[in-house]
Amino acid sequence: MDLDNYSEYDNPLIWPIISLLQEKPTGWMIHTLADALRRQDLLNTLDDDPEKDLFKRNFLLMNALYQLQEILLPKQWLQAQAMDIRLSHNMASAQNQIDLDDPLRGYYLDWRNYNTDAQAVKALLSSFWRRYQSHIGSSKTDPTTSLSSSNQQDLAILDLPADATASQIRRQWRKLALRWHPDRPNGDTEQFRKICEAWQRLDSNT
Repeated sequence: MDLDNYSEYDNPLIWPIISLLQEKPTGWMIHTLADALRRQDLLNTLDDDPEKDLFKRNFLLMNALYQLQEILLPKQWLQAQAMDIRLSHNMASAQNQIDLDDPLRGYYLDWRNYNTDAQAVKALLSSFWRRYQSHIGSSKTDPTTSLSSSNQQDLAILDLPADATASQIRRQWRKLALRWHPDRPNGDTEQFRKICEAWQRLDSNT
């Protein structure tokens, strides 16, 4: 997809997204929205590199959401947060105003970032997964379970040996997160949740 000459409203996902939001105004997250569009055959593979593919699809979605914020005002307010996307009648409040200085908004509205380099993609995906972990939280560990035993269980979830290093843990988590991310064709939300929670516990204990 060549986006070099795209104009302000050329994002092809804008109108399918507004149709989905009008049908179901709340309860959306970026990956559930992507899955709904994929089922309609509207969001297919965009890059041979799996990480770039995931990034580009997320970019198109966020770009469309930020554009829709402006299109729908003042009658409706669209909350464009990756883990909480909702459409409502606009209430006059500071919370329901577009923050023109929001760096995230500026990033996703700049089409030049769509074809960003691989290292930048890795950094952005890492940031996204950290925000996702914050959203889902950590499962409570049985208080009778020792720290070392808990670590061993989490390492087993990540298919890692007991003596795995911090860098090995991080690489394996990234690999499995990409494999099971709900936005991937064969992704699994529950498996993704488990590995994110395991990594979050391991990361907080190192």
